[in-house]
Amino acid sequence: FSGVYGGEFSILRSPQSVVFRDGSWPIPGERIPDVAALTMGFSVEEDLPWPGLAVGDLFHRPRATVLVTVKGVDKLPVKGFSYPIENAVPFSLDSVANAIHTLFSEETPVVLQLAPSEERVYMVGKANAAFEDLSVTLRQLRNRLFQDNSILSSLPLNSLSRNNEVDLLFLSELQVLHDITSLLSRHKHLAKDHSPDLYSLELSGLEEVGKRYGEDSQQFKDASQILVDSLQKFADEKFNLYGGNAVVEVVAVKEFNSPLSRKTRSILQASQPKKENPYNLAYPYNYDYSVIFNIVLWMMIGLALAVIVISYNLWNMDPGYDSIIYRMTNQKIRMD
Repeated sequence: FSGVYGGEFSILRSPQSVVFRDGSWPIPGERIPDVAALTMGFSVEEDLPWPGLAVGDLFHRPRATVLVTVKGVDKLPVKGFSYPIENAVPFSLDSVANAIHTLFSEETPVVLQLAPSEERVYMVGKANAAFEDLSVTLRQLRNRLFQDNSILSSLPLNSLSRNNEVDLLFLSELQVLHDITSLLSRHKHLAKDHSPDLYSLELSGLEEVGKRYGEDSQQFKDASQILVDSLQKFADEKFNLYGGNAVVEVVAVKEFNSPLSRKTRSILQASQPKKENPYNLAYPYNYDYSVIFNIVLWMMIGLALAVIVISYNLWNMDPGYDSIIYRMTNQKIRMD
């Protein structure tokens, strides 16, 4: 691999069935979803020539994968294996979520994709019931912070302020991390089933703090330390809820290199209506498309041939000899 390094990919917790090697091997930013898919035992379209991930136990795959993307910083001092990211481009775990939903649709696994600052949330399966009380809009997040059981009562704010909107946005994302583990602890049976779960979170609060105060400010340093402690606590709680069989990953990226990266909305900016499909693209086909297509095609061909054969035989049929109705009628007339 060769290129410009624009971030860091870290493994906070992983089970023994998933083997990560300690080294400074760079990983392409567009292949991060493939790493998540391979750790869960799914196949990918192209081979991943990355030595950081070794072959583990194929018969004991992790029951959950948690990926947290932190924007605004290219490195976080977290515990675990860390690898530099080459060509930090925007990515998503939609392909992994589609694979889980397709292969385990009957078991309704938990799939949660959330970006609090953009008010973007996607829930599939049992996540709708487990996280129905999760705050997802900016208004809900602000109200959640000022409740009695929020993190403001136990979190040391240091130089951060409760009266600043940017600080509140950062703290609300930490509140989301706390609420996810709290709500999942009420539904522990979801962490013990056989279907794999997926959590994808995107945090932009630290980036807003850096823009507001500067990266050399005390507020940014305090926010970075608070975020590291919160992520480590979040990883430990998730790992324990899944009985030590979960992979928790963190992607720290200063900014995405591609101009096609998703634009984060400022907390003071009015919401803009977004088109669901601005480029008029076709919807993506799932894995069963070719099977369904062949079944429908050959069934239609078979029915068409059957209609042609039946019509031909009816057209060339002799009513006097080939039909039992006419034959019985002729005999009855002769007897009369």
